[in-house]
Amino acid sequence: MKKEIGFSQRIRLEWLEKTAELLSEGKTKKEIEAVLCEILTEQLQSKGNPKRGSREKAMTILFKIWVSVPETVQPLKKDAIIYFRRVPFYDHIILHWGSSMAVYPFFGTMAETVGRLLKLQESFTPAQVLRRIKEQYGERETVTRAARRVLRCFVDWGVLKDATKKGIYLPVTPHIITDKKLIAWLVEAILISGNSHSGLISVITQSPILFPFTLGQFSQQDLANNKRLEIFHQGVNELVVAMKSNGR
Repeated sequence: MKKEIGFSQRIRLEWLEKTAELLSEGKTKKEIEAVLCEILTEQLQSKGNPKRGSREKAMTILFKIWVSVPETVQPLKKDAIIYFRRVPFYDHIILHWGSSMAVYPFFGTMAETVGRLLKLQESFTPAQVLRRIKEQYGERETVTRAARRVLRCFVDWGVLKDATKKGIYLPVTPHIITDKKLIAWLVEAILISGNSHSGLISVITQSPILFPFTLGQFSQQDLANNKRLEIFHQGVNELVVAMKSNGR
């Protein structure tokens, strides 16, 4: 069975920001759609069948990330909107990142793949990413196109940069997350993205999927303060974070 891609368009950070902003202001789905349609019409040109044009696909992605999220991600989204209103603009990238990987596993796989490469080397090429992605998603042209577009998203979002030599990507200075509630929220997003009920805290917080970020100091209690998470011991020194059975 082929894995679903879903996140197959180049999505600008400013579009995500506008979508979340409208939602946080209490706008209805129709009002949000009207505003986004106007923005996307100006910046994108649909080709071929208008129902499956680039504008419509972009709208679908934006809505799934912030507006019409799957039922299992609703609690995460509700908190994301609360944090969006509260945290500085500088930290909004954290919310867009976590929300994207929670509803689009392909996005999370791309982030993890890039993160693994950057742990091994100082730069990478699209070909190196594609080789690893195709092992999981198959030798499909749609996979190639989607992967390249997500890489460009990473540049647009400021979490990667282009090297002087064309076709080479470089890391940027990591974004430090000091807000403990955001850290706990992001841990939950990682569990959802990986379709995991639980994981070692030491592994999750060092996950390559977090390559654009550095987590500040936090305690197990900070994670437990997220009402959908629970912490327990495994062995002598290992701590596990898990989704509560009624938390999603």
